[in-house]
Amino acid sequence: MAARRSHGVNVRLSGMNGAWTVGLVVATVLTTAAALWLSLRLHQQDETEQRRQEVLGAARQSALNFTSLDYRHYGRDSADVLRSATGSFKKQFTAQTAELTKLVAANKSVSEGQVLDAGIVRSDAHSARVLVVADSKVTNTAVPQGQARTYRLQLDLVHQGGRWLTSDVEFVG
Repeated sequence: MAARRSHGVNVRLSGMNGAWTVGLVVATVLTTAAALWLSLRLHQQDETEQRRQEVLGAARQSALNFTSLDYRHYGRDSADVLRSATGSFKKQFTAQTAELTKLVAANKSVSEGQVLDAGIVRSDAHSARVLVVADSKVTNTAVPQGQARTYRLQLDLVHQGGRWLTSDVEFVG
């Protein structure tokens, strides 16, 4: 009889070991799944933050280019604006470049821009809208000592060829 009881005890212990094994496997699977989910979320947050920084950087640079123009090298300055432009904004600026070149040269206009702040209104992987506040000191033949101007711009950007390009600019205040 003793042998049978001993055998019964072994069976029970073996059954408990099986339950522990199953429990450990389930715990391991759940922990791994949770770790993978958290890792994916962190990766998505990193991508979102990287896109946010790229959008803000592109909008700031575009606004700076747009508000910093010098008659002495207007060709280079306007090329900087066009390099970060696309769509309707690029078409409009290109169409006005010849006229602006004459106007800027005749008035000996110099505009030194400075971006004060920028914020994203909306963005996704393909497009963004950014509000930018920029100051500019403008000197020309009419105001040789210079005049301060503040611009509130709404820039629409699109992601093309791995870069964020300005597709539209509106003065909003």
